[in-house]
Parts: sequence; C-alpha cells; structure tokens
Amino acid sequence: MLKKNMSHSLKLIQYYKFINHNLIYNNKAINRYKKENFEISEDKAVKLKILKKSIMNVNNCDLKKHAKNVVFNDGNPKSKIMFVGEAPGSSEDQEGLPFVGRAGQLLDKMLSAINLDRKKVYISNIVNYRPPENRRPTEEEIKRYLPFITSHIEIINPKILVLLGSTAMNALIGSDNVISKMRGKWLEKKFGRCKTSVIITFHPAFLMRQPAQKKMAWIDLKMIREKKINLKI
Repeated sequence: MLKKNMSHSLKLIQYYKFINHNLIYNNKAINRYKKENFEISEDKAVKLKILKKSIMNVNNCDLKKHAKNVVFNDGNPKSKIMFVGEAPGSSEDQEGLPFVGRAGQLLDKMLSAINLDRKKVYISNIVNYRPPENRRPTEEEIKRYLPFITSHIEIINPKILVLLGSTAMNALIGSDNVISKMRGKWLEKKFGRCKTSVIITFHPAFLMRQPAQKKMAWIDLKMIREKKINLKI
C-alpha cells in the first residue's frame, strides 16, 4: 500500500509541475548550439545531409526568402521517438533549431514529465522556414515541404511519432480530421519503409494559450510513456 501511494504521489508531482509551467517563462531563447555528438550510421548521416541540402535548395519559396535560417532538426537522430511540430517561430529562425522559444520551454517540460529530454528524442517541423509574423503555413507551403518531412520520418525510422498540433496532424494524417477528436489515439502509419505508431497531441504554443487543455495533453503524454515502455525503447 505504501509503495502504491508513493507511486501515485510521484505521478501527481509530475503532473502539477507540468500544468503549472505556464506561470513563469524566460523571454530568452534556449541556446542549443552546443549539441551532442550522436554517433549514427554513415548511411543515415549522408541521407540527413542530403535531405537538409535539398531543403536549402528549394526554389520559388517566399518563406525561404524572408527567413534567416533553415530549421532542420534537434535532438538525437538515433532516437526511436520523433516529434513533429508546425513551423519555426522567431527564436527558432534566429538559432536555426526547432522549439527553442517559449513553446520549446514548455515542450522540454512536457518531455521531462515523462522522463525524456532532447538527448532521447528527435524533433523537426512540417515546414522548415519561418512563416512571417509566425502565421500558420499555407496549404501551398505545406504541400511544398511535405515530401521533405515524409522523407525525414523515413530516415529517422521512429517507433513512436508524436504530431504536435493540427497542422502536423492534417499534413501527415489527413485534412478532414479535427484534433480534439483525434488526439490521444494510436494510429499505425507508414512513411516509405517506416512503419510507426502515431499519436497526436496539442502543440505547446496552443497549450500556452489554452492552459486548461494541459490535462488532456497530460493524458497523451502518459500514453507515450506507456507505449515507450511496452516497445522497450
């Protein structure tokens, strides 16, 4: 009984740390230029390099014309857990890395709540250049970059794919879906030769605007944690 109560208390502590994270934010972006040297196969390294170069060589893209940096990835390319968001914001454009602004701080808290961090996951976005004024990418822009993120997923070959927000969901699962009905469910999906378990949850930026929805995101996070254990990742 004591062991059960301690386990329950630990889960409550993790949850309350997560839901109260919106109270204090640091306005400075997280500096992630000092990255870990993850040893990956030469084949995967070459494929990622070619993919990034292909994105940088995109023509006739207004996003690229007005952005400072291509925002390609962060985290561990060996990880079997991949997160995909919408598009870079101002802080991400400055550093050239995804989720380093306020939403990134909340994402870090979400990861920490289920005993993960950026050394244990891999992160990218549907679109690799910042839309002006942080607006939502247009359908044309999403369509232009969709082949790249699809290839990206195939190269990383995750066992768990977490889609953050409706843009990522609509791009990779289907435009007819509503996130409130789709979140918190496991889907089996193939991206090229990669067969993966997909779960959809709210984007951290949305949770900052709608903190009441953090209780639903917490359910999704616990599902990810359980799947991770079951898959022995």
